[in-house]
Amino acid sequence: MRIALDAMGGDFAPREPILGAVLAVQDAEVLGMAHHDLEVVLVGRKEDIEKELSGAGNYPKKSISIVDAREVVEMGESPAQACKQKRDSSVVRCAELVKKGQVNATVSAGNSGAAMAAALMMCGRIDGVLRPAIVTMVPSVQGVSVLVDAGANVDCKAKHLLQFALMGEVFARAVLNFKNPRVGLLSIGEEETKGNELVFETQAFLKKAPLNYIGNVEGRDIVNGNCDVTVCDGFVGNVTLKAIEGVGELVYKLLKKEMSSNLFTMVGGLLASPAFRRFKRSIDYKEYGGAPLLGIDGLSLISHGKSNAFAIKNAIRATLRCVNKDMNGLLKDQILKYGQVSDKPETKPGNQLN
Repeated sequence: MRIALDAMGGDFAPREPILGAVLAVQDAEVLGMAHHDLEVVLVGRKEDIEKELSGAGNYPKKSISIVDAREVVEMGESPAQACKQKRDSSVVRCAELVKKGQVNATVSAGNSGAAMAAALMMCGRIDGVLRPAIVTMVPSVQGVSVLVDAGANVDCKAKHLLQFALMGEVFARAVLNFKNPRVGLLSIGEEETKGNELVFETQAFLKKAPLNYIGNVEGRDIVNGNCDVTVCDGFVGNVTLKAIEGVGELVYKLLKKEMSSNLFTMVGGLLASPAFRRFKRSIDYKEYGGAPLLGIDGLSLISHGKSNAFAIKNAIRATLRCVNKDMNGLLKDQILKYGQVSDKPETKPGNQLN
């Protein structure tokens, strides 16, 4: 199993991605693999990578290799333009390794738009997929739920959302082991008459799809356990995801503040510290590792830009899980059977404001 890691991607590159790779190859128990079964290919400026590895401590040397890439796509650059102009950038070279079959998958914490652009440019889409989507795991009372699309596509049509639903269902069922995952369409109300034109058109598609479709869902259903796969366009999905992250951080800070407000709450907080730590882990993006790109003909996973070594290790673990479950093979079957859409269904107008 060979995973390409963008060593130059992320706010703390190259140090944290490289240390994350070291943690991954060291942590055979967590990954469920022997050391010799995993190789992380670090892609980036060779001298920078070697410098960080020299101070990384003991690790199985055969489990880490280097591919030199002289350029870096910065966070503020135009993704498509940068990938075309910087063909020797770390993110493009990672995608190229996937395309050539030299690695099983790639992970990057860098410019997410560039990661998608590079994957599209080098690997292309799965046959029949109209637009790739980002699927992400969101904490919920049942553990996690799935949100798709989380930011890849700002403007969508109903047929795109149908494919997002089909691909998200595969991810939830095959990779996360959900049995018959419940699929909901994010809207401003549970009633079929609430939503915008995109929601009305998508409803007609999802009703006919071979999914456990439960209808419209609201934002709170993503975290309260009422829905397993929530479908929306990338603009709404990204705003929703950031809002959930922000609320989680707010709750954690408020609890921490209240627990240190006086002697009694400090004692209570000390007694409750194990539960408090578990709560913090449940809302921490670093625990989930990253978000796979669904619909790319080559597995690619995007990590949070602020990922530290622990998050990168978990991203590699999540990527291995997708590879072992043959996620892309299952996506190809799903799209081939049910995702071919050409005709626009009739829609029923409804109240778009209430």
